[in-house]
Amino acid sequence: MRFDRLRLNGFKSFVDPTDLVIREGLTGVVGPNGCGKSNLLEALRWVMGENRPTAMRGEGMEDVIFAGTTRRNARAHAEVSLSVDNRDRLAPAGFNEDDQFDITRRITRDAGSAYKIAGKDVRARDVQMLFADASTGAHSPALVRQGQISELISAKPKSRRRILEEAAGISGLYARRHEAELKLNGAEGNLTRVDDTLDQLSSQAATLARQARAAAKYREIGAALRLAEGMLLYRRWSDAEAARLAAAQALAEAVRAAGQAGAAADAAVLRRTETEAALPPLREEEQIAAALVQRLAVETEALAEAGRRATQAITALSGRLAQLDRDIDREQALNRDADEVVRRLTWEAEQLRAGGEGHDARLEMASAQAEAAAETLHEVEARLAELTDESARLAARHQSAERLAHDLRAMFDRADRAAAEAAEALAAADAAGEAAAAAL
Repeated sequence: MRFDRLRLNGFKSFVDPTDLVIREGLTGVVGPNGCGKSNLLEALRWVMGENRPTAMRGEGMEDVIFAGTTRRNARAHAEVSLSVDNRDRLAPAGFNEDDQFDITRRITRDAGSAYKIAGKDVRARDVQMLFADASTGAHSPALVRQGQISELISAKPKSRRRILEEAAGISGLYARRHEAELKLNGAEGNLTRVDDTLDQLSSQAATLARQARAAAKYREIGAALRLAEGMLLYRRWSDAEAARLAAAQALAEAVRAAGQAGAAADAAVLRRTETEAALPPLREEEQIAAALVQRLAVETEALAEAGRRATQAITALSGRLAQLDRDIDREQALNRDADEVVRRLTWEAEQLRAGGEGHDARLEMASAQAEAAAETLHEVEARLAELTDESARLAARHQSAERLAHDLRAMFDRADRAAAEAAEALAAADAAGEAAAAAL
């Protein structure tokens, strides 16, 4: 089995349909960093059935779909097709009729992957077994990726054995043996479940037998119940028939009683006719007596109403008399109070007249004193204003004097420092002069 062409569409950096022609003698892809060499190898492994996102350098299998750039929109699916040369007829029986067929894997966002071989939908397991039979696949050591050489050198004996088995072309047999073992394990599990099912069915059969016995007993009880219900219905019918006969006899007696009542009614009608003939004179007397009774009732009501009005008038007059007595007492009390008030007011007027003597002279004297006090207050206020102004001027002069004293103290300090510096300079000059004289 030989690969002829690898076609990529929307896979990682290959957003546009791209064909990689695999000609005779091609063993690797060489190019600068970032040109897509690893993407080509990953596409080849991906179409062979690789299902590990880490092997595709991603966190999820949908990361193989082109994610878009600032100038290109993201794609919704990715597809990789591998053309296989089958002129040696090494493909499985279902796909071994053509000299060449395509193996395609397509992934759609939120829909998963789909595999096709020669245009027919297949499982991922079918694709993996196809390449395993050809001693290759997604994990074949013939697909050398970055860092794999060092991994092979430091690999464990088990990994080296796998490489030798793939080189010998027997890895497919191991894969099929593994699949057969899985099927045998599944068959054993199915047999275990069958045994469990048989045990469950046995228990269900015992339960059904008990239910069958209960159903037979139910049928017997149902037959006895229906017989009892029939006897009950017959008894009720017998009672109803006896009641019907008794009702018929009672009806006959009621008919005889109705005949007797009809004769009595005829006699009553005759007596009514005679009575109605004697009624008119009695009705006239009754009307005259009713008129007299009504007139007496009207007169009685009139007298009673007059008595009530008289009683009410007497009661009202008695109340008015009592109120007049109370008013007289209140007027007498008011007169006494008025006399007392008049006497008190007379005494107060005399006291006021006595106290009012000399009031005008005292009022004039108080007015003069008030005017003098006002003049004195005016003079005091004027003096206070002058003193306030003088205080403000003194405060300003004090602040100026303090600032001047501060400036003078600062000047004095500076003069002291200058004098000290001059004394030091003079001493230094004298010392220099003495040194110079000594030197001469």
